[in-house]
Amino acid sequence: MTIELFQVDAFTDRPFAGNPAAVCLLDEQARKRSTQWMQQVAAEMNLSETAFVQPEQVGFSLRWFTPKAEVKLCGHATLATSHVLWEQGILDLDKPAVYHTLSGTLTARRLLHRGQPWIELDFPATFPEEIDPPEGLLQALDVEAVYVGKSRFDYLIAVASEKTVRSLTPDFAALRALGARGVMVTAKGSEPFDFVSRFFAPGVGIDEDPVTGSAHCALTPYWARVLGKQTMRAFQASPRGGSLDVELAEDRVQLRGRAVTVLRGTLLAEDPIDP
Repeated sequence: MTIELFQVDAFTDRPFAGNPAAVCLLDEQARKRSTQWMQQVAAEMNLSETAFVQPEQVGFSLRWFTPKAEVKLCGHATLATSHVLWEQGILDLDKPAVYHTLSGTLTARRLLHRGQPWIELDFPATFPEEIDPPEGLLQALDVEAVYVGKSRFDYLIAVASEKTVRSLTPDFAALRALGARGVMVTAKGSEPFDFVSRFFAPGVGIDEDPVTGSAHCALTPYWARVLGKQTMRAFQASPRGGSLDVELAEDRVQLRGRAVTVLRGTLLAEDPIDP
């Protein structure tokens, strides 16, 4: 049995920018693939995330894998998945995408934003709590922090300048030893962006993630408090770079972005493990 596979650049409106994700469509007639098989496919794709989506009675099941581990929340691969479902006609353009995930029910919808079709994700906010930096964290980044926090998944470090964020050269081995999923570093941005960030996750096989939707579930409430704004524009200053609009709505974060399909193929590898 063959399976359709797509590669999509998320949080960008042009190819070869933003964050690439693979999207694997598991047909409702296909048997469920094992976790081991999904992890092997993700390792083969060698992208920051590979998403596996399968129709359910209501909505879709959705799982995300880095080359080394399954993760509980991923924004850019959810954006990429939604883009594929609408682009391929699997989901009507006026219908929201409803996903059942390890982080509960997530939704995506198409909307007209700044005169263009965008995708809006509705995700749980992961409010950071201020902490004393663990030993080795700031040394691994070689920065002075104005704030150190910890969300459900990651460390959040705010620094004094955008230049500091853009010039970071972390010690990835030292970050890997910290035990968290990832580390985000952020600062107030220059026009037209309210804030900038970078995200490092060597512990799950991603030294630097190009654009990280789930990190903005923590960055959005942090900057909403600092700037006194609920709606903001964000830029993730990785070498590929990518932008998104964010909005804090109580305990939820709306992430708005665009996506571009760059590759479509057929996955031939069978699952050696019976379901």
